[in-house]
Amino acid sequence: MGTWDVGPFDNDTAADFCGDLDEAAAGEREGLVRGALVRVVDTVDVLEAPRADEAVAAAALVASQCPGGEPADPVYGPEEPLPDLTGLRDLALRALDRVMTGPSELMDLWAGEDGGPWRANVRRLQDVLAPRDPGGDRAP
Repeated sequence: MGTWDVGPFDNDTAADFCGDLDEAAAGEREGLVRGALVRVVDTVDVLEAPRADEAVAAAALVASQCPGGEPADPVYGPEEPLPDLTGLRDLALRALDRVMTGPSELMDLWAGEDGGPWRANVRRLQDVLAPRDPGGDRAP
């Protein structure tokens, strides 16, 4: 696995996923994002790292369209426009929760001290995706 940093798009798998989004017809892009998230949520055995990397990138794309979300990586993120993905917010949050719980190969790979920044990035995505109560606080 080629990983060069701790961001959601900083690995070969995520970059390839974004390339697939760019190559897909506009009407298929939401389905590709949804599929990456569903595959992770539906995994009951060990969650393989490449599948988790795709889901983290997909969740980051959803979060980028939510209040407080950061734009997708301009170099490795998709270049083509994406449809409104905010309807996938709950699914993206559930996928990130699954990535961060065992058995998860990606979580194991980032388990050491040097994985702290990666885990912080995923928690930041979770915070953006989490439902808010009317006062703006994260709902329980």
